[in-house]
Amino acid sequence: MELRYSQRLKLCHQLCLAETLQDGAKPHIEPGIDFDGLAVEPSMHYLASYVTFRAIQSAGRHPAEELNTDFDMLGVYQAFAMLVYAFLSMPLAQEDHEADYTGAQISIAKTLFAGIPDETLAEIIESGFHKFKLIAEADAEHWQAYRENLDKVTISFMIATTEDDTPHDAKEVLPLFGQLLSQLCEAFSAV
Repeated sequence: MELRYSQRLKLCHQLCLAETLQDGAKPHIEPGIDFDGLAVEPSMHYLASYVTFRAIQSAGRHPAEELNTDFDMLGVYQAFAMLVYAFLSMPLAQEDHEADYTGAQISIAKTLFAGIPDETLAEIIESGFHKFKLIAEADAEHWQAYRENLDKVTISFMIATTEDDTPHDAKEVLPLFGQLLSQLCEAFSAV
């Protein structure tokens, strides 16, 4: 049976959630789960946060320290998560789903930066959205290449997570997000 993209997205969410909750144990999804009964937006919010969290780990970044030493990097992480969200949501247009960027920004920020006061969270969201728009609208060749690479890695992750016969598994794809996040951090450090 071929899965629609929205079903694949929800399956990926459930598999990543199971892997996270079981702390590295082999994920298990109950047979017969009704993916159509699950909402797609929470899946995209979770996956964008999950991928960004894993990218931060892979890149060796430390947001708790950067909160005091390099606050602008938190906006970079938020922008990265929003880019991942955008690439996760694009194929849903074929299923007549419109992405909720406002809701995503808040949900992702609250997930990535849990425990931060609302005023600080609002600053991170605003900074991240400004960077997200800058990258999304940039015509420069290096930003176009960056967007294409992040899109490819995002789709590769979805396939690696939800397909049995793939050349790479999800654990091999996740470090690529770390490399892309590092590039983004370098770009905004140079500004």
